[in-house]
Amino acid sequence: MMKTSLLSGGVSRRGVLKGASAIGGAALIGPMGARMASAQPTRGGTLRVAQAHGSTTDSMDPGSWENDFTILQAHTRNNYLTEIAPDGSIVPELAESWEASSDAATWTLTIRSGVQFHSGHILTAEDVVASLRHHMGEDSTSAAAPIVAPITDMRVDGMNVVFTLASGNADFPFVLSDYHLPILPSTDGAIDPMTMDGCGPYKIEELEFGVGATYSRHDGYWKSDAAYFDAVEQIVIHDAAARQNALISGEVDYIDSADLNTVHLLQRAPGVVVLSVAGNQHYGLPMDTRAAPFSDNNIRMALKYAIDRQQLVDTILNGYGAVGNDHPIGSGQLYYNTELEQKAYDPDRARYYLAQAGVDSLDVDIHLADAAFAGAVDAGVLYSETAAAAGINLNVVREPNDGYWSNVWMQLPFCGTYWGGRPTQDLMFSTAYADGAPWNETYWSHERFNELLLAARAELNEDLRRDMYFEMQQICSDEGGALIPMFAAYVGAHSDALMHGEQVASNWRNDGHRIAERWWFA
Repeated sequence: MMKTSLLSGGVSRRGVLKGASAIGGAALIGPMGARMASAQPTRGGTLRVAQAHGSTTDSMDPGSWENDFTILQAHTRNNYLTEIAPDGSIVPELAESWEASSDAATWTLTIRSGVQFHSGHILTAEDVVASLRHHMGEDSTSAAAPIVAPITDMRVDGMNVVFTLASGNADFPFVLSDYHLPILPSTDGAIDPMTMDGCGPYKIEELEFGVGATYSRHDGYWKSDAAYFDAVEQIVIHDAAARQNALISGEVDYIDSADLNTVHLLQRAPGVVVLSVAGNQHYGLPMDTRAAPFSDNNIRMALKYAIDRQQLVDTILNGYGAVGNDHPIGSGQLYYNTELEQKAYDPDRARYYLAQAGVDSLDVDIHLADAAFAGAVDAGVLYSETAAAAGINLNVVREPNDGYWSNVWMQLPFCGTYWGGRPTQDLMFSTAYADGAPWNETYWSHERFNELLLAARAELNEDLRRDMYFEMQQICSDEGGALIPMFAAYVGAHSDALMHGEQVASNWRNDGHRIAERWWFA
């Protein structure tokens, strides 16, 4: 059971290379907005974080992590070989250095000595190999399987691990920062994926999925300039109003998702700072391309032109975002396709594609819950209204928040989703668009796209690589199964007693999910 502090006070609970991505600045809004950081971090206190995500079906297995509760847990408890810094660059963590061959197909990582796990186990190179091997092999069900599949060999040489890749990958250090790839202690060459052990800043005291978790500082943590809190509490509060009220009343210190419809109330609340960070987070409506009618690209294109993207940005995001173009690459990323025609609401063009599919009208269900993204159900209602003008009867089926990710996402043919994005194009495409990827949520397979994915990964010529990623974005936009109407800023809020560095990471919400390690109380 959870400690009573999680449940007291009426808190409701529900549910190498320079960075290849440009990092958006963090905007602090509110009466204390000018206080971006304290000059000198101080130690002490308990950080209480209320989160919009978390499910009773979550698991300790790192290959299964897929929502913000599990990802924040991952970074609070664990360390990784590499870390994405607040400025978007890749920096050493458990790998204190690395060196690549001239073709970027062989990488030698030197593993940090003397790192202590919560159990007292001391990090070895063998732990690194075993941790990555958990995600590899034909029988792997890990969502990280596609991004580690190119590793053909791992060899231990003292405190070095030599990786051999099937082909060159200039982004390999970024791959190793993926949140599915924590380094866990091993025994006889294997890890226990259900362990609560870790070598990160905090150790788990209690955990109940779908409810919350409590942590205490790991006194043996190797980073002297991190982990300033004595303890951390994660609390699942699906309900946006309850989450916001918990912050205003002082029952929590930080909420990771502010309700954009009522964010103005937070801006006026004394002692509260609203934090908006632009990044690669995007909201989508994936279609199962194996299932009729979505197996017909003309139907998919009709649905893409039947949605008013700007209306969703203005209404659902309250302007905290930008329109999407049915591919997952953000406008700040290095190879963002600046030449691709932006899709806009066009009911006549939608009707054209229906005619190309041989139909005059279309009846289709879309399954949504606000667990998919904040405002998903309202977005579906707005979508149904604009789609009607194109002869599309879109029936919005409201699904329960709890269990959404196990019972609806990738189970029903048309639903909602959110992605935090990835630091490189290759990681994003490999995770969610590659043929056979476990999280290819549209079950899409495109021969030319998959050819380009492999070629671009190994290409060292920047101009050729740019051309490949431009073409891949166009293929996704015009032939893919994902309708991506908007990119959303990360909008959270916190007590003005909480402080952080001058720059807040935008690779994920919650300062790259490292808030417990990087922030402190004034």
